[in-house]
Amino acid sequence: MSVIERKILTVLAHPDDESFGMGGTLAYYAAQGVKVYLICATNGDLGTVPPDMLEGFDSIAALRRHELECAANALHLSEVIFLGYRDSGMAGTADNHHPRALAAQNLEHVAQQIAEIMRQVKPQVVLTFDPIGGYKHPDHIAVHQATVKAFFLAADETFSCSFPPYQPQKLYFNFFPRTKWRWTLKLMPLFGIDPRHFGKNKDINLVDLIEQSNFPTHARINYHSVAKAKEQAAACHASQLSGGPPRRGIIGWLMQRNSTVDHFMRAYPPPKPGVIETDLFEGVD
Repeated sequence: MSVIERKILTVLAHPDDESFGMGGTLAYYAAQGVKVYLICATNGDLGTVPPDMLEGFDSIAALRRHELECAANALHLSEVIFLGYRDSGMAGTADNHHPRALAAQNLEHVAQQIAEIMRQVKPQVVLTFDPIGGYKHPDHIAVHQATVKAFFLAADETFSCSFPPYQPQKLYFNFFPRTKWRWTLKLMPLFGIDPRHFGKNKDINLVDLIEQSNFPTHARINYHSVAKAKEQAAACHASQLSGGPPRRGIIGWLMQRNSTVDHFMRAYPPPKPGVIETDLFEGVD
């Protein structure tokens, strides 16, 4: 009897989402021989990049795609698939309406693109953002919505594309649980950090986000054994590290506490009450 290869398809928005988010989980499964594929919907065109780092690149997008290729090697991903959309910028900005911006695209069309890739790759497990996209980035939310549609569209026989219908078995949303941030938020003001104006561009309101991110945990993946790979992948995105979250001192320590565990909410199939998985392939045929 032939053995079916285990596969994961992760659908994210920008170069660096994989490394600063669920990169540990991706590296963990890649180290087990699982084929891990990544769809990156945009080229990260609007990332803030120090001018000297653009030397040798004709655009911010070219630099960030290069950084993602470096990170993919560090995480041992099988393939990175770019959809090629433009970064939409933060919510409420003019960039949201650019003709090539992901947030301006027809959701059904993006879902069809993702569904076709699902049919081609045939993953058992699909991963993407939580319903608020982590921190309400329009691209993250668009990717979440399109991936959910694609998950079921891939099996729909009325959807015609180059590959036959296929239904992935499990769909998970990655999120940051409230408990990881509780004490960090309390201590931030003591170190001169305003949690309502956080991040490289001071445009993330952590207080507001945490109030809205009370998602249930259905799976915890401990990636301690490959934590170094995630660190190496994050380092590949050097253009996005400058001015980012503090990595030293008490705040840095708190933010990294329990950082070798990724949390997931299971969207499909419906989870059993009280059960927390430690393997995303649990129950997969």
